[in-house]
Amino acid sequence: MRQTINPQMQLGEVDISAITFNPKSRDDIPRLLRGLQHIWVTPDLREQVFQVLESMIPASSNNGRPGMDLWNILVFGTLRLVTNCDYDRLQELANEHGTLRKMLGHGPYCTHSYHIQTLQDNISLFTPEILDQVNQIVVAAGHQLVKKKDEPLYGRADSFVVKTDVHFPTDISLLNDACRKAIEFASTLAGQYQLPAWRQREYLKKQHRKRYHKVRNLKHSVAACEFKQRSRQHDIETAHLEYIKYSLDIIRKAESTAALVEKSAPDESALENLKYYIAHSRHQINLIYRRVIEHQQIPHSDKVFSIFEPHTEWISKGKAGVPVELGLRVCVLQDQFGFTLNHHVMQKQTDDQVAVPIAKGAKQRFPMLSQVSYDKGFWSPANLEELDGFLERTILPKKGRLSAEDKKREHHLEFTRAKRKHSAVESDINALEANGLDKCPDKGIDAFKRYVALAVVGGNLKRLGRILQERDF
Repeated sequence: MRQTINPQMQLGEVDISAITFNPKSRDDIPRLLRGLQHIWVTPDLREQVFQVLESMIPASSNNGRPGMDLWNILVFGTLRLVTNCDYDRLQELANEHGTLRKMLGHGPYCTHSYHIQTLQDNISLFTPEILDQVNQIVVAAGHQLVKKKDEPLYGRADSFVVKTDVHFPTDISLLNDACRKAIEFASTLAGQYQLPAWRQREYLKKQHRKRYHKVRNLKHSVAACEFKQRSRQHDIETAHLEYIKYSLDIIRKAESTAALVEKSAPDESALENLKYYIAHSRHQINLIYRRVIEHQQIPHSDKVFSIFEPHTEWISKGKAGVPVELGLRVCVLQDQFGFTLNHHVMQKQTDDQVAVPIAKGAKQRFPMLSQVSYDKGFWSPANLEELDGFLERTILPKKGRLSAEDKKREHHLEFTRAKRKHSAVESDINALEANGLDKCPDKGIDAFKRYVALAVVGGNLKRLGRILQERDF
């Protein structure tokens, strides 16, 4: 059974509306808590937020011991992203930070403490859809403070890369990872079902890694002597063949174990994981053989950049000093007041493919949106035509040579003015990266989307708190 917050105040507990913050503080935590306090003390906003949060708790979970209060889940979820911290630091803040504990409804005599697993399990209840609804309420609350009644919204959109928590991928390192996990899952299943062949699992992992290091440390010869070059190439191919052969021996043993387990428990989750890593192992062996032995150039579409985070993409945006980034693009649309109106996680998509959806989604959420600015990466004639259909003005620079009509459109005073202001989106993106969107430590594409949505909500709450701080000062 869950509730919004415990209505029975304890000895020494301070009402959330009575909590005071230093208006001069530039730290993230007071700004976030000030924004959350505004949600709490405004009855309409509080009712809307809790109505949304209640939808994330299944109806079947109304029995049993009390779960974490919905208010606490919201505070912890946004705090984790705004401070860009891991669960260890979040636990320390939850148990030791005085002002935060007041916001959670704990008095000075309360000894209740939070455990890491409890925090992880409750924050994972959020979904991107629920967080999007909460974000709309938070942005609307901010607009009530800074926007005039009929003032239009001017948006600016851009994309950036949120990195996934992966190492730099090579086919030999990915094969090492896949075989290691195959050994672990196969030995676990063998022990569970009393099967042979995995008594020396640690030795197998050690020998496989030994061959991996040998392959990794071999470099192509740069000597002028052709004989030395051929000799080193022969050593490289021999080492790779030995590495492939040993990997195949492990895979065959793992496949035998999988076949035996499948007869007893075909629905075993560990069995599915074992099959997953066996398939990845065979795929990487195929790529290594084609690249090293057959001297083929591997197409980009055949490559895998992480076996643990398969949604990871190899992204090269042409930034100085950053030749490549491993992660996913995220497109954000923010207004002139610094609030993020909409965001979109881009899987196998380019900027020009999300220009219309990001603006259309923001327009549906905030009908006062009348203008959106982009950079040239979002350009396409179809995008311009479709955006003009529901926006009063589209600031979309054209790639390449301009026609007379394009020059007239882009030399318009409003177009020029909005184009100059568009660079402010880089500052907004930098703020989101400081709020946790530099790298996503969570595992899986669903967790990635939840992490991004939480960062957007947390950033908007912090922006709301900053506005309130300036008014308090």
